[in-house]
Amino acid sequence: MVDRLDRLINTVYDALEARWETVFARRTVATVLVLGFFVALIAIEAARQGWLPGALNEMVPKKHYYAIDVAFTLFLIAEVIGLVFGLAQSVADSVGKQFEIFSLILLRQSFKELAAFSEPIEWTTLSGPVLQLISDAMGALVIFVIVGFYYRMQRHWSITEGPEQQRQFVTSKKFVALALLVLLAAVGVEVVYDVVTGRQVIPFFDTFYTILIFSDVLIVFLSLRYSTTYHIVFRNSGFAVATILIRLALAGPPYLNAALGIVAALFAVGLTWAYNQFQSDLEKATEESDAGVH
Repeated sequence: MVDRLDRLINTVYDALEARWETVFARRTVATVLVLGFFVALIAIEAARQGWLPGALNEMVPKKHYYAIDVAFTLFLIAEVIGLVFGLAQSVADSVGKQFEIFSLILLRQSFKELAAFSEPIEWTTLSGPVLQLISDAMGALVIFVIVGFYYRMQRHWSITEGPEQQRQFVTSKKFVALALLVLLAAVGVEVVYDVVTGRQVIPFFDTFYTILIFSDVLIVFLSLRYSTTYHIVFRNSGFAVATILIRLALAGPPYLNAALGIVAALFAVGLTWAYNQFQSDLEKATEESDAGVH
């Protein structure tokens, strides 16, 4: 029964990942982004001219800058799907992907600030939005740099003993990834339903990062099946804390959101550095023990 379930998880996950990683899928995503951008521009212009039916005309924004937000949101959804698939490969890299997405969310927020600008732009109305735009953009840039150092520091040591344990651990992460895909689809359906029915729309990315907190904690518990070494448990738990900080940053007000994101990225870098030091010392101690040095 367990072997059959393992095969099912691996078959479904591998098939979905193989399709997602194809050149056709990447081109399809790019096409959807372009179409979404132009459709949004056309809908906004139609709403500005009063060509849409009454209820729909009220729903559609009247500023063209919102089209950028639509396209960027679609792009971020694609990046979130890529994050979920990457979870089964490397927990550390998936955390890096979380910071990548958060920095892109900050850039998206910068574009959203354009919605506060008049058309045509008048400088007298820009003081508040410009400062928030600069804060989000600079925060995204700083996180971009920190993430570069974060990836450079990764060593990817295995916590399992032997290929069979490694396969089991990867399969368990694939199961978590599949569950995340289902939840991601459910949240997306709810958001669309809220938009269509005029209900208050739940924040998609805030909700997703909340779910990520629970998935990160679950992976910590799953990893305990293969290692209870203190520094490994601390690192994996610390990654969950980094996700919590990102979630807090998403909920934070202007200026504080970027600051919290930078703190979260610095925490991940510090955690990685400390883990690398512990792991190097542990490997050295193991080599000395095998050589009979005491």
